[in-house]
Amino acid sequence: MSFLARTAFPPLPSLPRSYFLGHHKAGLQKMKQLLGSIDLVLECRDYRVPLTSRNPLFEKTLEGKQRMIVYTHRDLGGPEKDKKNEEIIRKWHAPVEIMFVANEGAKREGVKGLIETLRRFAEKEWKLVGHRLLIVGMPNVGKSTLLNALRVQGIGKGKVARTGAQPGVTRKIATGVKIIPGEDDVLDGEEKGGRDREKGRYKGVGGGVYLVDTPGVFIPYVPDAEAMMKLALCGSVKDTIISPVMLADYLLYRINLVSPSLYSDYSAPTNDIVDLLEAIAKKTGRLAKGGKADTEATSLWMIQKWRTGHLGRFLLDEVDEMALEKSVVELEGQAPSFNQARKAERERRRERGRLRGGAGGAV
Repeated sequence: MSFLARTAFPPLPSLPRSYFLGHHKAGLQKMKQLLGSIDLVLECRDYRVPLTSRNPLFEKTLEGKQRMIVYTHRDLGGPEKDKKNEEIIRKWHAPVEIMFVANEGAKREGVKGLIETLRRFAEKEWKLVGHRLLIVGMPNVGKSTLLNALRVQGIGKGKVARTGAQPGVTRKIATGVKIIPGEDDVLDGEEKGGRDREKGRYKGVGGGVYLVDTPGVFIPYVPDAEAMMKLALCGSVKDTIISPVMLADYLLYRINLVSPSLYSDYSAPTNDIVDLLEAIAKKTGRLAKGGKADTEATSLWMIQKWRTGHLGRFLLDEVDEMALEKSVVELEGQAPSFNQARKAERERRRERGRLRGGAGGAV
């Protein structure tokens, strides 16, 4: 009998719908205060979820400021030769400039092109004090990693921003980090202006170009449960917020829509996450006492394998020419205010507490 993948994921009414923390709100307010000194905003979005990683808060907070959108994790969203999705995404944002960067390596693909684009931007208006750019995006979308890569590519120096597998590593807005040298800069005893462009070194621009790192800012409330699952799968919320087994089940659902063969080393095609986790646990040794599968640890392992591209490289959002417009309309029509979001979160926590109390009293 041929395998039939699930065509829809079960409803999740009790799923957490927010990860908007105190430092997110503080960071957003600080960004607004800084805008007067900022020449360009680099907004990072995750290429795997080009619609879901869009945060409408940036549209309002950074309104009126020139912006460039950078899609990170390009290498985790399918083969480089497949440009169809890139072309559609560019149409979404025209005439705003769009860049795509890969996830791995200090000199990842796209980083050199981004440095060159930023240098051309700075050359249009010479500034003795240099240009200041603000980098923003959802939690764990790759802002600090991109900043480090730009610094390596632009001036040949090591990383300055802390990075990590979980969101929340950057908690405060930092001072500007130089990513393109000034005309009078000297690096390692050599005049920067004389460096060989073919080696990835660029001549100085005015007083240089500085990039200001910021904490990731989450959406106050995510009206669509599946969107929350996508963000969690991509690492925008901590792995403790949503049950790892539930998240692994959603990942299984998405993998089966692409190709069940992606996990053929561990199991035959299945829609049952427990069967798959048990098969993976046996093969990888993730067993608890008594030889039973450690389903939580195995779920986290499975999720991380996908995040690093070892269980398929594909988009979680459906991309077509009208997708962005539809997403904007839907979000504006559904997203509640900050007060409503806080109320919904309080109710969810109370309900979770009641369930725990009932379970604790059962014999």
